[in-house]
Amino acid sequence: MTGEEEKVEICEEYGIERKNTPLEGKNICFLGSSVVFGSASGEWSVPEYFAARFGCSYTKEAVCGTTLVDSDALSYVSRLKKIDKSIRFDLFICQLSTNDASKGNPLGDTGSGGEYDTSTVTGAIEFIINYVRETWNCPVVFFTGSRNGSDRYGAMVKRLLEIKEKYGIGVLDLWNGDVFNLLPDDKRTVYMHDPIHPTKAGYREWWGPELEKQLLDYLG
Repeated sequence: MTGEEEKVEICEEYGIERKNTPLEGKNICFLGSSVVFGSASGEWSVPEYFAARFGCSYTKEAVCGTTLVDSDALSYVSRLKKIDKSIRFDLFICQLSTNDASKGNPLGDTGSGGEYDTSTVTGAIEFIINYVRETWNCPVVFFTGSRNGSDRYGAMVKRLLEIKEKYGIGVLDLWNGDVFNLLPDDKRTVYMHDPIHPTKAGYREWWGPELEKQLLDYLG
């Protein structure tokens, strides 16, 4: 498939490209796990949606089952360090991984003086923010999953919003929205393969449009 054919296919899946947005022609880096990979949607997820809508290019660094916490070679922190530093990124978008919640990884405390405990969720988030800023000097945005019944993940979202205030990053918050989170189960199953992973319809009709709106609001 040629690049133009692929672009047509993406646009058919995700809608007409928007013109004159702050991301037109820009390059975005996405870091995440199965939600960014698109494990329940044929590997189509947020990066593909944004590429179609904004006319931007992207690097997609996504591995299923991985965590923010730096516990192995596939963690967010470890993979972040392997991304080519010579690439110019205009924006960095990171998924708040649900795997840290399901594995019971410690939330931790905020750091200071450039010291971050990456064996904790908080320390890993702070490390990612500062590493990206120092390496690519671009805005940093995190996005959350929609509500999934996990108190641990809810605590992670709360901490991320505190970190937002500390560092002035962007947070695209699907966890606290009510429009789709309160859908009855028979309708919700159209958009979600399970409590964590969207279907293709979920990215196209729920996650994508809401993340798009919040991102453009953040970028002004």
